[in-house]
Amino acid sequence: QVQLVESGGGLVQPGGSLRLSCAASGRIFRIYVMGWYRQAPGKERALVADITSVGSTNYADSVKGRFTISRDNVKNTVYLQMNSLKPEDTAVYYCNLNIAGPGRRDYWGQGTQVIVSS
Repeated sequence: QVQLVESGGGLVQPGGSLRLSCAASGRIFRIYVMGWYRQAPGKERALVADITSVGSTNYADSVKGRFTISRDNVKNTVYLQMNSLKPEDTAVYYCNLNIAGPGRRDYWGQGTQVIVSS
């Protein structure tokens, strides 16, 4: 079994920063792509950023230049540094990891709420 634990969400003022973390544990042989998605009220879940096992990154246009995704392959953890936050960044943020254990599949974190408001 594989477990993902997210942390780091909360309430922040516009222009502020937050850092999200997602740590994987359990029967893990290798983690391929690690990503962050978000879902705002009334909207579909959408990709925010992802990072491959060799460090190649991809960002949604709306967060380029403000968010940075990174990973620690020793700790099986992915991070999302969010700067210059805007009210439209308010959403539940989910990590998604493509993991090879017994088999290979995607795993989702439990979600962490980010609220950007004054």
